[in-house]
Amino acid sequence: MNRPHDMSVVVVTDAFDDVDSRMFRYLEEASKLGPVHAVAWSDNLIQARLGKPPKFPLAERQYILGALRYVDRVTVTNALSGEGWPVGITATGTCVTRDDSDSSALRTFCDTTGLAFEVLDDDRLAGFPERDADPRTPNRPSVVVTGCYDWFHSGHIRFFEEVSALGDLHVVVGNDASVSHLKGPRNPMFPDRERRYMVQSIRYVAQAMVSSGVGWMDAVPEIERLQPDMYVVNEDGDRPEKAAFCREQGVEYVVLKREPRPGLDARTSTDLRGR
Repeated sequence: MNRPHDMSVVVVTDAFDDVDSRMFRYLEEASKLGPVHAVAWSDNLIQARLGKPPKFPLAERQYILGALRYVDRVTVTNALSGEGWPVGITATGTCVTRDDSDSSALRTFCDTTGLAFEVLDDDRLAGFPERDADPRTPNRPSVVVTGCYDWFHSGHIRFFEEVSALGDLHVVVGNDASVSHLKGPRNPMFPDRERRYMVQSIRYVAQAMVSSGVGWMDAVPEIERLQPDMYVVNEDGDRPEKAAFCREQGVEYVVLKREPRPGLDARTSTDLRGR
């Protein structure tokens, strides 16, 4: 993912401590200007600037950033200059920021150092664009996974990373009515278009779509259309009806043990809702 510095590089610096659609959209729009160099703040810098520790440690934030298809390179800074530029980062390319981080000092710094400067306002970050599927990899299995993905976290990314090693990964995100049916009337927390957007932003995912059925087997129409070689679930998602469906369809059914990426904490959506 490392590329040499040149004038096409887009430098984005932030805490990157909120794993949400706004952060993903910000990086997607930045990537339209050139290869994105994401400069994450260290844990100590977040504490110093925001007066509180990060929600997620640096290693986890780096992992999430590196998994985004919009990010070309990830580095870390321990300090920002008085103008807001990350100390230790070569001032080349384009500096991209959001409205809430725009400042005259940063603009002046960019002007005097020859950096282009771009502000991504809320209008440019609106909506959840749907992404076309990646081309099918010749002679590689097709794999499908399903789930709600309502509060997105590093555990989901790790699951996608592991499954993508088995073949081209297609993710079917549960539609709003189905999630509400399974989990209760206050679910989901985020609409299916937004959840699909979060999933499709991960580089390990070849295609993300929203299911059209209801219940544990809400993805049956999509699976029948995809005709995958494998249906993969983790231990939490293992259900007898899924295994039976795969036997009937001649699809290999694979159950993976739920484990975090080495060095990272285990994450669950239920726990993170309390943050």
